[in-house]
Amino acid sequence: MASFTVTSKQTNPFEGQKPGTSGLRKKVTVFQQPNYLHNFVQATFYALSVDRVHGATLVVSGDGRYFSKEAIQIIIKMAAGNHVRRVWVAQNGLLSTPAVSAVIRERVGHDGAKATGAFILTASHNPGGPHEDFGIKYNMENGGPAPESVTNQIFIHTTTIKEYFIAEDIPDVDISKIGVTSFTGPRGQFDVEVFDSTTDYIKLMKSIFDFGLIKKLLTSPKFSFCYDALHGVAGAYAHKIFVEELGADGSSLINCVPKEDFGGGHPDPNLTYAKELVARMGLGNSPASDPPEFGAAADGDADRNMVLGKRFFVTPSDSVAIIAANAVEAIPYFASGLKGVARSMPTSAALDVVAKALGLKFFEVPTGWKFFGNLMDAGMCSICGEESFGTGSDHIREKDGIWAVLAWLSILAFKNKDRLQGDEKLISVEEIVLNHWSTYGRHYYTRYDYENVESAGANELMANLVKLQYDLGELNVLIRKIRPEVSFVIKADEFEYKDPVDGSISSKQGIRFIFNDGSRLIYRLSGTGSVGATIRVYIEQYEKDPTKTGRDSQEALAPLVDVAIKMSKMEQFTGRTAPTVIT
Repeated sequence: MASFTVTSKQTNPFEGQKPGTSGLRKKVTVFQQPNYLHNFVQATFYALSVDRVHGATLVVSGDGRYFSKEAIQIIIKMAAGNHVRRVWVAQNGLLSTPAVSAVIRERVGHDGAKATGAFILTASHNPGGPHEDFGIKYNMENGGPAPESVTNQIFIHTTTIKEYFIAEDIPDVDISKIGVTSFTGPRGQFDVEVFDSTTDYIKLMKSIFDFGLIKKLLTSPKFSFCYDALHGVAGAYAHKIFVEELGADGSSLINCVPKEDFGGGHPDPNLTYAKELVARMGLGNSPASDPPEFGAAADGDADRNMVLGKRFFVTPSDSVAIIAANAVEAIPYFASGLKGVARSMPTSAALDVVAKALGLKFFEVPTGWKFFGNLMDAGMCSICGEESFGTGSDHIREKDGIWAVLAWLSILAFKNKDRLQGDEKLISVEEIVLNHWSTYGRHYYTRYDYENVESAGANELMANLVKLQYDLGELNVLIRKIRPEVSFVIKADEFEYKDPVDGSISSKQGIRFIFNDGSRLIYRLSGTGSVGATIRVYIEQYEKDPTKTGRDSQEALAPLVDVAIKMSKMEQFTGRTAPTVIT
């Protein structure tokens, strides 16, 4: 057993190392600066209580993007230098964000160890490569992202850090081979265990869903299926789950080989970036002539999802509402009922209507999965979602893209269990959505993203929107001049949330304009990019008349979109005449 020593290395603080709700994200070249990653990792160790570091078991893995392999070796050496007992690394460093959460919560090591936290190496749905994005975040022992109390301490330590601790004489561990490598240090034994990326996650999925029922659907000649991993980490799970476990044909999978640069693409599962899947499903500019019945895509770290039917797009807001409405009868995990449901504030109110109809507890929270985690830890929420293609449940403390796909396949399998034989036509994704709208009404919804906007202009735009809220009478006059057919604003504010579990207050979570007819306009600055600012504009209109729920979404929302853009003076403040992405 090789031995190692711990060395203290001098360092200086870097500016801008404040982690957001999704961790720290910067360009790869920033992370490659001497000591940049080291500072953040050491600051994290400082921010954690001693019992979460000394003698602890930590998971270190991610979505496999460029610089991940180097980062894993650095963190292994620093874990040893900070007296961590053992590090678990998924084979080849590939572990989806939801699987990390599952491993923390569910996995028991060969020596009986349980993980106390994880460094997750991902920049989520952002591009990868030598000149693209890298990211790191820390998850706690509940499997969820570190709370603000911890991330604030991480930031404070990054501003004052003077040294870090590392075991430089530990050789790089071969993370391509499953097994345990042991070393001896000043505090005793230190282990690095490389484990299979998929085993624990698949075991958890099989405890939630009826794989036998789903397999009958996927192997039926009447059903066709397509899954696009966008060359992200979901590809490490796709073949084992959909092909080996559920019997789908291998040709159903596209872009399912994980790549450091995601094949040169943008691993964001939406109608803009998942072009190959969109075309195969009969949508877009070059649609296929005979699309599959069901299609889905994942982002880089597999926590987001997009669901499509034949020539039909399911909005994320509708998706979580439909899953909630059907969960008890279609998904064994929820057979005893739902504890409650929740959505992020910008997500459409489709879930609200389901909750009211089914008598469920309902929560509206700020953007950030940690708010859902608090509710789940308190036993108050079973299913949750956000409009940015994130859906999940209390089985883990992260959103879960593959879980969402399996949930939809479960609903389809349940509704079609008596139709797989014979000539009767299968109930389609589109029919499920249309039936949902006829029961609960439709929330026409779209999101306009203006990416990499100059920060100064973005801040001026948001400040101007706040000023508009001071006088609703004057604001409504302005709206009438833009589009007289649009309803009038009855409430305008900056969303504030008081957590029902810990009483914490989260303020300035988005600027809201709520109209008399239930329509909403919401503006937020997003922190998911690595440079500049992203302005997100959310536009929603509720229609409960069944005869009016079949309109084209962009057509139905056109007047409200016009108001949203002109009222905010988008072009004046940003110079943009069109959004980067429309979803």
